[in-house]
Amino acid sequence: MKNDSLGKGRVLVTGGSGFIGGALCLELIDHGYEVWVLTRDVPRASRHLNKQVHLVSGLSELAGVAFVALINLAGESLGGRRWKEQSKQLFRQSRINFTNTLYRFFADQQLFPAVVINASAIGIYGDAGSSILNESAAVGDGFAAQLCRDWELAARQFASNFTRLCIVRIGVVLDSHGGALKQMLPAFRCGLGGRMGAGEHYMSWISRHDLIRLFIYLLEHGDASGVYNAVAPEPVTNSEFTARLAEQLNRPALLPMPAMLLRLLFGEMADALLLASQRVMPERILQSGFSFEYPRLQTAFEKIFGK
Repeated sequence: MKNDSLGKGRVLVTGGSGFIGGALCLELIDHGYEVWVLTRDVPRASRHLNKQVHLVSGLSELAGVAFVALINLAGESLGGRRWKEQSKQLFRQSRINFTNTLYRFFADQQLFPAVVINASAIGIYGDAGSSILNESAAVGDGFAAQLCRDWELAARQFASNFTRLCIVRIGVVLDSHGGALKQMLPAFRCGLGGRMGAGEHYMSWISRHDLIRLFIYLLEHGDASGVYNAVAPEPVTNSEFTARLAEQLNRPALLPMPAMLLRLLFGEMADALLLASQRVMPERILQSGFSFEYPRLQTAFEKIFGK
């Protein structure tokens, strides 16, 4: 794939002060882009983001401003608590309704970005057991899968307006400063970690470093479009993941969390996020010529933990 650079210009990032967005904004600035972030909490975002980032709290502040790209990462976190009907509505509003709002804004302005990169998640595949999943795999069952499907449908509106659209289905993002590892590390550092359930379900992961590189790659390669699985090419079972994590920390991993207890604590979310098996491969991004710096879990952990 040739590198058909857009030239440096304005990039609008939603969800820009989060675990992924904050690192992405820094990388965009390093690449010479002018970064704007749409956020509900400007004071909080200003504490977390580079001073060069332009912060706005509403779309009305963007009237007449032309952007070379929109990177839409916004969405209420699905993890860490039981799902109730109210929270499910919030998940949908923060993804689907918000993406629809973004589309209507750009349509009204008739100033569509040249590129839209919209986040999604590998949860779209549902619980697929040991089947190997590429980007053409079917949409799975359950709330998380349907949420991702509808989110992607909302984003596809941009593709009909001479805008290049990339949809990025993100796996478990690894870095010590946030995401899944931040939640897992306290228990594992105390020697209280272990597999979830039987530990046979597959986890498809990506280092945050490679995920940010992937976003920049899609932004700057003019023939990139469509759906991309943002996962490293080495999915592992939950048992293998927890064993390698414990080894990195020089701690045992002897306390498994029974599936029944997970379901008692987290309800529907346990089966959808913690126990679902997704053996996903990054087929299209590899075919495009992208190279992972951390394709293996061992090397990713060594980088994260400085070994």
